[in-house]
Parts: sequence; C-alpha cells; structure tokens
Amino acid sequence: MSKNLEVSALLDFYGQMLTDKQREAVEYYYNDDLSLGEIAENIGISRQGVRDSIKRAETVMFDMEKKLRIAEKTRMVQKSLDTIRANINIIDERNMKIYRSDVINESIKVILNELGKLDSE
Repeated sequence: MSKNLEVSALLDFYGQMLTDKQREAVEYYYNDDLSLGEIAENIGISRQGVRDSIKRAETVMFDMEKKLRIAEKTRMVQKSLDTIRANINIIDERNMKIYRSDVINESIKVILNELGKLDSE
C-alpha cells in the first residue's frame, strides 16, 4: 500500500486522536492533494508549521497503529468477508445448477444478511 493511501486510511481510524490543525493539515495534504503552501494559506500557519504538523500527525497515527493494529485487523476482516462472499456465490451457483435446495437457498440468504450487517458496522 502506498504511503498516501496508508496515511489516508490511518486518518479514518485515528484522526480523532490528532489536534484539529494536525487533522486538517493531513486531510488537505493526503486527501485533497494540496501543497504545503496552499495548506499554510488555508489554515493560517507557515509552510514549515504545516510540514511539522503533518510529520507529528503521521508519527502519532503510525505509533497508534503499531500498538493497536486496528487498520490491519480491519483489512484482515474485510479480506475474510470478501472470501466468504465469494464462496457463498460459488455455493449458490452450484446449488442453482445441481441441487436446487430450498434449505441451501435459505441458508445463503441468512449468511448474506449477516454479512450485510457486518459491512454496515
């Protein structure tokens, strides 16, 4: 994963742990692709202040992730959910072609409903 994507993802998990200025600077830099000069104008601090704020925010977020591993665990859970969903589709296709079992159809609906609940959390 590129650093830009990684920092942007960490911001989703740990952004509330940053100061308002840090969060704003990181959002502008990584999500809106603004330059340090543009960010400095927007939030009213020097370019060096913006750079320092972004670096401190990155350190905080990477340290939090190293300790808590929330982003990593979330990626692992999402990968598992995708694998489950793909295998449910295989079972559903096989059932429709060969078995045509109402019990399997209902079980698939229950599993997909539960997966939907997990996706919305």
